[in-house]
Amino acid sequence: MSRYETDVVAWANEQAALIRAGRFDQLDIEHIADEIEDVGKSEQRELESRMAVLLAHLLKWQYQPERRGRSWSLTITDQRESISRRLQKTPSLKSSLNDSDWWADAWHDARRQAAHETGIEYSVFPKDFPWIFEQIMNFEFWPE
Repeated sequence: MSRYETDVVAWANEQAALIRAGRFDQLDIEHIADEIEDVGKSEQRELESRMAVLLAHLLKWQYQPERRGRSWSLTITDQRESISRRLQKTPSLKSSLNDSDWWADAWHDARRQAAHETGIEYSVFPKDFPWIFEQIMNFEFWPE
């Protein structure tokens, strides 16, 4: 078993030290490549997670107007700001916004979360995504 498989933190520190020392012939290139790819995937998952939270709260806002409150509006505003910052800091993430599978996953997660948190049946929420990106990111947009 390699150090990568038994203690990834120790492995990462070891690889960083080898790079700094210029000992490139001793690097674990395959696992380094995997880790670099995982960084990108992690950023995409973070964006999708934030988008799902935003969409779930927009659904809750729309479907339970009697429960609207400061907490929901703060969550919606915070997620919009976080998504905007993430897209500014990592512009390549914008390609996710053109990926229908990415949106389908985020929408599914949002519907599931909204159903769980409201007690409303999952099937009550629209199957197809009802808004466009510009709407959900618009600080003036509050679905009725």
